[in-house]
Amino acid sequence: MRVLMPSRILDRHTGGNTTYARHVADGLTQRGIPVARIPARRHPVLTMAQETFTGLFGGQDGDVLHYVADTGPLLRTRRPSVVTVHGVASRWISVARDARQEKVWRTRVQRAIDSTDHVITVSNSSADDVSEVFGVGADRLTTIEHGIDIERFASPVALSPELTAQLPQRFVLYLGNIEPRKNLIPLVKAFATPEVRALGIKLVIAGRAAWNSEESAAVIDGSPDVIRLGFVSDDDRTALMQACTAFAFPSLYEGFGFPVVEALAAGAVVVTSSRGSLAEVAGPSLQFPDIDVEGIASGIVSAVDDEDARRACLDQGLAWAQRFTWDASVDKHIEVYKKVLG
Repeated sequence: MRVLMPSRILDRHTGGNTTYARHVADGLTQRGIPVARIPARRHPVLTMAQETFTGLFGGQDGDVLHYVADTGPLLRTRRPSVVTVHGVASRWISVARDARQEKVWRTRVQRAIDSTDHVITVSNSSADDVSEVFGVGADRLTTIEHGIDIERFASPVALSPELTAQLPQRFVLYLGNIEPRKNLIPLVKAFATPEVRALGIKLVIAGRAAWNSEESAAVIDGSPDVIRLGFVSDDDRTALMQACTAFAFPSLYEGFGFPVVEALAAGAVVVTSSRGSLAEVAGPSLQFPDIDVEGIASGIVSAVDDEDARRACLDQGLAWAQRFTWDASVDKHIEVYKKVLG
């Protein structure tokens, strides 16, 4: 067996999709299963054509093509193939993409599903969404939860001097992409409310700009209550989670929700929404009573100031995160690969 994955995801960091693809690829390599690239081109349209061409004419006997990030071939592959669809935010919310972007995305995802042999998704919530929106039957759909690198997040890591110079001793952290789905505008506005201002604590936002980020970025950059770091290294990502007073994640929808489980593994007090898969994966995290400004403000106050709530999250967080292992995830991927090869 050899598994081919898209270079556009493996070889440049696109967020959670890259984290997922790299861990699966590493796990396959450790088990003696080679991983190769489906080439990328300079322009997205050319990359789409290349991924379709590879499905038609590329590879060799024993290969499985794994399109790891929702989209992939436009035509039916001649090699055994799998696509991972991470979720369908637009089933529940309208801010993830504009109408044109959504039409293009759904068309491409439907083509990838129709052009491959099997669909993987990452939570029971996402499986319901994929089945309902794209008409995927249970015989072609497998749920495989992501894993977490527990040792990496639980082992103490020092902040880089560059970040140390920018950060106060106490701060609330958001770490993830900047995009409408993450609900960052109400989070920023919550820090301007009297009850949160009374805590004397800043909001730190780390992550790259993604889909339609302009409005969110403008609100972030215009707030005196926010320190914006931009994209951070893997070590600083872990160190920030370990150092924060609380980790806030008010997302409107998640297919899985890597940052929540990672922050629990890092020993953070996490306060999050319960949208999408977060109701499944957040475990002992505190929950925002609502995800508007007032609800987020109330959740921040609890996460910073309620010692009983904080202790309950800290006592249970690591044990909960240890339920999600890459070994188990990779083994389940191999079962799917064998199924499509068979």
